Amino acid sequence: MTATAQRQLPLDTPSASTLAQQAELHPELNRAHVRFINLGKTYHGKQGPVEALGNIDLAVQRGEIFGIIGRSGAGKSSLIRTINRLEQPSSGRVLIDQVDIGEFDEDKLVELRRRIGMIFQHFNLMSAKTVWQNVELPLKVAGVPREQRARKVAQLLELVGLQDKHNAYPAQLSGGQKQRVGIARALVHDPAILLCDEATSALDPETTQSILGLLREINQRLGLTIVLITYEMAVIRDICHRVVVLEQGRIVEQGPVWQVFGDPQHDVSKTLLAPLHTGLPKEWAERLSDQPQRPDAALLLDVHFTGASD
Repeated sequence: MTATAQRQLPLDTPSASTLAQQAELHPELNRAHVRFINLGKTYHGKQGPVEALGNIDLAVQRGEIFGIIGRSGAGKSSLIRTINRLEQPSSGRVLIDQVDIGEFDEDKLVELRRRIGMIFQHFNLMSAKTVWQNVELPLKVAGVPREQRARKVAQLLELVGLQDKHNAYPAQLSGGQKQRVGIARALVHDPAILLCDEATSALDPETTQSILGLLREINQRLGLTIVLITYEMAVIRDICHRVVVLEQGRIVEQGPVWQVFGDPQHDVSKTLLAPLHTGLPKEWAERLSDQPQRPDAALLLDVHFTGASD
């Protein structure tokens, strides 16, 4: 005997007609690659329910690099993990290409997760397998033929700059190289979306810039939509097109990076971004002078965005 579970939509979830009306008034929503509608997530523990996300309305456009920032416990990881259904929302909807993934059965979820790559802070490589074998493994599990696997792995290792590390083991790699393996592995199924969960937090600044350059290249060459969360505000500044700020599971600010970072409105945004507004580097400040000392001296302009216009 098979039991059939009926999925009840929360009362605050918009109807199909409402969504159609919204799309007519805001055509950009039709182009949204990922859309969150009245999303909520509540965890139930020994101390009672804890609301991690509430009333999240957000659209991530196709092909953009989108950043999610917030203090510890703001709901960043919970939000990003609803995109590939590693977390099941308690209310609301997640749409990918206008399709509600909350209706997916197990077979559709497997296919969905193959179309959404994910990279992590701690790389999650198998220490007993070579670089080649780590990247190849998801293809073997999916039953991809050997020749096709070999062709794909070779292409990806060249893309991430590890074509000379086929036979190396994770213990023989630097942190940046390990993350490049993780990126290659995340791309094996030609995903349309790449999720980055603190992907550069374990790396030094120089290696971080190298990985950001690779992600930027992947975004441009492959047209991937990239969604990333990080505590490093400089990462968002350097790579993202738009950003959302979360606080206690709610959106407190969102917009283009240049706008949010240049003129933050919410107190949480101002606190998070304060380290980026520390003035000139010491070595520059020591060389400043009101009067040029040499014919080759350069003029330095310090420009601040205030949000005002004439």
